[in-house]
Amino acid sequence: MLRLSERLVHKMGRWFIEKITRLEYESQNPRRINERAVEYGFVFSCLAELAPSTVLDVGTGRTALPSLLKTCGYRVTAVDNIKDYWPKSAFNRHFYVLNDDITNSKLNEKYDVVVCISVLEHVVEYESALETMVSLTKPGGHLIISCPYSESTASANCYEEEGSYGSKNPYICRQFTRLDFQKWLDSTGAEILKQQYWQFFESKYWSCGKQIQPPKIAQPEEQHQLACMLIRVPAQ
Repeated sequence: MLRLSERLVHKMGRWFIEKITRLEYESQNPRRINERAVEYGFVFSCLAELAPSTVLDVGTGRTALPSLLKTCGYRVTAVDNIKDYWPKSAFNRHFYVLNDDITNSKLNEKYDVVVCISVLEHVVEYESALETMVSLTKPGGHLIISCPYSESTASANCYEEEGSYGSKNPYICRQFTRLDFQKWLDSTGAEILKQQYWQFFESKYWSCGKQIQPPKIAQPEEQHQLACMLIRVPAQ
């Protein structure tokens, strides 16, 4: 009787998932091509070189990134501040996400690589988030971070800049500069091994003005609004 009930539950579950995914397939109406192709390309390129065993994905939200990482053979943990940050349910149907605040994490494991994609800019206490991510990384391990970034042009909240598409969002979107990261790098002994600069908009601020398609990889002295970084934490 128990096995029959389990089979029935699994059958109904498969039917429901198939129905939802078909509805999503048939109702596709993307608003814009976003930055994930650039960011995920950088992530997987770095992981292919590093070949880690364990990966922590910070700020997963509803994305399928941890599921893709698991498919590559890594042992993955995914976290997000679900209860405090998300105004509505942040249920992730791709992967199990632990409710954890990266500024005050309750995790006690250390990981070979910590991945944080388009999350740091939305965290008010970003310095605490960076320090926590270092503490969760094994000595000599790596962080892979992407965020709005300019070598010289900072913004406490890009969504408040003129012409931003994110003006109605209830959360901030900080644009970092070299100075923001250098203080943290100096205090932790971490170092940037690789950094890519990308121009996505004609404006000097992320999310503002006309979007450039396809985005352009840039030099540090050229206009850019996004950076992808591979960072190594100290070996001891």
